[in-house]
Amino acid sequence: MQVRSKMGSNCGGSPNWSDWSEPVVWGSNNSTEVDCLVVHLKYVSCSWNKQGTPGVNYTFYSRFHNDKEFLYCTDYVSENNVNVGCNVPYDKLIEKRFETYFTKLVDGSRTDQASGVPQKHNLKDKVLLAPPVNLTVKNESDSNLWFYWNQTYSNCVDSEVRFRTNNNNWETSKVSTARQSFCINLPSSNSRYEMQVRSKMGSNCGGSPNWSDWSEPVVWGSHNSTDNTQKNLISVWTPVLYVVGVITLIILVMMLLHYERLRIILIPVVPKPSLNHRDMENWFQSSKGLNFEDFKANYNERACPVREYCQVSQSDSESSGGSTCSVTTNQTDCSVSIPVNESEDVSTPCSTSTSSITDSSEKELHISV
Repeated sequence: MQVRSKMGSNCGGSPNWSDWSEPVVWGSNNSTEVDCLVVHLKYVSCSWNKQGTPGVNYTFYSRFHNDKEFLYCTDYVSENNVNVGCNVPYDKLIEKRFETYFTKLVDGSRTDQASGVPQKHNLKDKVLLAPPVNLTVKNESDSNLWFYWNQTYSNCVDSEVRFRTNNNNWETSKVSTARQSFCINLPSSNSRYEMQVRSKMGSNCGGSPNWSDWSEPVVWGSHNSTDNTQKNLISVWTPVLYVVGVITLIILVMMLLHYERLRIILIPVVPKPSLNHRDMENWFQSSKGLNFEDFKANYNERACPVREYCQVSQSDSESSGGSTCSVTTNQTDCSVSIPVNESEDVSTPCSTSTSSITDSSEKELHISV
């Protein structure tokens, strides 16, 4: 259906009709409906697969009210090789979204752009922001726990924070427009705090009911991790570190074995010396004038008889019948004399003969061994 208008006769009529309005279609030929969202105030994302993947590969055209002509889509979203959506970037969408947005689907088998029927969209309240970024949590000097984040066009954004303690149920708290921080009073150092935030376009900038997804959580407390990205990096690098450690250990063992083998080749082990009679006999045979038998140990000693001399005075000798006590031996060079008087010199070794009694008045004891 289309409509046109002209000035009525009750107001001084005019025969000039306006142009026909944009057509509005209802019925079996209007089964493909287009839904559009302004994503993070960077581009308009439209889709037409709400009722399933269409059987026709459509070509998408779109324009804002103040644009002169429809723009052809250059960034399609496909599903099973069928176009089901399109992303159209625009500048200054925070302002242009207040204009009426027109879309048109044309059967891909047709080349005539005019064959499509335009659809109108109001994008003012169809803004979907991306989750906040750069989340941090700090225990400030006032002993309170502060949670910070960043969001595009912060002056136009409402935020909502949720937190939980020790993995209990989530608690939700609204944050006033343009504020990008949240405070938990006097946190317990023995508790674990986990926090997330999401955003939407505030009413002071043409509000939207569409909340962004929840941000990545940040954690503070007994299992302290003020940066969730760092926590994820550690979990990712843990298996890598294990693998590198095992490889390093294997390389060290291989180097140690190679070095030990090389050391044995370059510096042979010196054998421990041992006594070998056969080798000694060979050595003596090669050395002139040496007799191996002379080097053998002899544990048999010859018996050496003892010869003792007793000296007595002449009067004692006459009374005793002139007898002398002596013990003699025929061995040579085995005598030791032990003087009775320390003032006398040690006697020389005895010869092979019987000793006589000296005229000395002093007594001497000679012991030959």
